[in-house]
Amino acid sequence: MKSSGAMAAMAIGEVARRFGLATHVLRHWETVGLLCPARDSAGRRRYGQADLVRVAVILRAKEAGLGLDTIRALTAATEPTDRRDILRREAETLRSRIAAARDSLALVECALGCAHDDLTRCPHYRRRVAPEG
Repeated sequence: MKSSGAMAAMAIGEVARRFGLATHVLRHWETVGLLCPARDSAGRRRYGQADLVRVAVILRAKEAGLGLDTIRALTAATEPTDRRDILRREAETLRSRIAAARDSLALVECALGCAHDDLTRCPHYRRRVAPEG
């Protein structure tokens, strides 16, 4: 994963400002294998156009709820079927998290609408928290 691009290379601070990130975030992404900026003769990171695209991809993937390990696997995958498999697994994980969040919201809404002073005495609430079986 080498940096490339026709534009003038940018320093880490410039890239961080452009994307609203702290420089340590870019360094961390490099450490975990998500970025690999070129270095100048003094060893300073120099980010090209391809690096900027990759930062944008990482940010979008994080917004979608993907973890850094998943993002690294996606960006490293060379076969479309491998990427789709990763995305299918991630979609299932997200569906599970969404279902759990809906259940949590229902429990909170039940508590908010309860007329009992002590929720542990509310029959509706007790049914919601009772172990299945």
